Amino acid sequence: MSYVIGVDLGTSAVKLLLVNKSGEVVHEVSKEYPLIQEKTGYSEQNPEDWVTQTVAGLKELVETFNGNANEIEGLSFSGQMHGLVLLDENNEVLRNAILWNDTRTTPQCQTIYDKVGKDRFISITKNLALEGFTLPKIVWVQENEPDVFAKAKTFVLPKDYVRYRLTGTIHMDYSDAAGTSLLDIAQKEWSKEICDALGIDISICPPLVDSHENVGKITSEIVAETGLSADTDVFAGGADNACGAIGSGILSEGKTFASIGTSGVVLSYEPTGDKDYEGKVHYFNHGEENAFYGMGVTLAAGHSLNWFKKTFANDLTFDELLDGVGDVPVGSDGLLFTPYLVGERTPHADSQIRGSFIGMDSSHTIKNFARAVLEGITFSLNESIAIFRENGKEINKVYSIGGGAKNTDWLQIQADIFNAQIVRLKTEQGPGMGAAMLAAYGSGWFNSLKECADAFLEDADTFDPIPENAEKYKELFQLYRDVYKQTKGINQELMKFRK
Repeated sequence: MSYVIGVDLGTSAVKLLLVNKSGEVVHEVSKEYPLIQEKTGYSEQNPEDWVTQTVAGLKELVETFNGNANEIEGLSFSGQMHGLVLLDENNEVLRNAILWNDTRTTPQCQTIYDKVGKDRFISITKNLALEGFTLPKIVWVQENEPDVFAKAKTFVLPKDYVRYRLTGTIHMDYSDAAGTSLLDIAQKEWSKEICDALGIDISICPPLVDSHENVGKITSEIVAETGLSADTDVFAGGADNACGAIGSGILSEGKTFASIGTSGVVLSYEPTGDKDYEGKVHYFNHGEENAFYGMGVTLAAGHSLNWFKKTFANDLTFDELLDGVGDVPVGSDGLLFTPYLVGERTPHADSQIRGSFIGMDSSHTIKNFARAVLEGITFSLNESIAIFRENGKEINKVYSIGGGAKNTDWLQIQADIFNAQIVRLKTEQGPGMGAAMLAAYGSGWFNSLKECADAFLEDADTFDPIPENAEKYKELFQLYRDVYKQTKGINQELMKFRK
């Protein structure tokens, strides 16, 4: 039997999957690492922690594997997007990595627009300049840490640095490069125009490769540390959302998923790079060769539910908290929640907006609030679906993955709010499975990623919209949209009273 490994480098932990030729997860390992938050809005990590925990995870995976290490043919990666890792001429790390959820770079986003031109920037990158993306971080270091910036010879993203430490070679795949704000999405090349406008030498940008491309073997040091075979092939891998798309079978026109983790994502396949969403949703290169996807993001999806439980129902398990929410009427008896706990991304690129409960009265119970949180998260995701539909996309089926796929009441809420059939996969490993599929395809197991998806993935449950509920939610969705407009100014004024 042959095997591959999918390495998913997340924000809080690295997850490793050992997958066989039937797509079965034979073993999985997870290793955590800390977040560094020295100031409000700052979010960093030490890249060495990623390497240490990934190598430890690979060692544990090999030690618990009953077969021969030679049977593990290859490995590939999924990684948290946008994080900046600056390297010097010896490829040594110059500073902690600045992560995707770091929001210090609002002034730098404006600088980018001022120097490049907002419309021109969007036409090249297909996206807005947002605090979470890589380029504003580069400009921040350029402005605030000039001595560090002067030593920088290249930059990579988190999973690219780990892969470098495993292989000794530096690359970046198109799907992750798309989230840097330096890639010409349609042309699949670094934008010299943007680099020149911002005084950045384009040589800082690493070589570009496809996600399934073989970028080398693991080094002798990694062989000794992990027990893997020296013949283990390493494939480039992709951004976590691109790998989540692969691992959910989003590999043809019209296929869409809704992923609810800490953040929430709605992602829809795009066969070409010429669609113009005017920056309203993200538009990135897919992990599948010469394909693309549109994507909307809710910054605090599962985070909103975690916050609510911790703050108001810490003595309950999640199952206990959500037990009975299906009996609460649509609209939670007139209670509406907006999940803007850390600002919002789609369709409002607004770091200052904050969440709210609207319509509270003394008749509401913990179950009303719990359902309102689920509905509010789903309304936020529906903002992205609405943009896709307004731009001509037909979305009748949505694959639900992540935490939002674990509760049947929430799956029905998604079906009713999205007004689309919701599909839950039989086994769902998200980005880690996508990484494993890239390794399987790269190793020659299949002729295409679609063929791999057909072999590895299987639908489990479907949830159809209830027409009466869908009609009520259509009305409530308009009220939800109004809350942002009505509270934006209030929240801006409240910022002066926050720590």
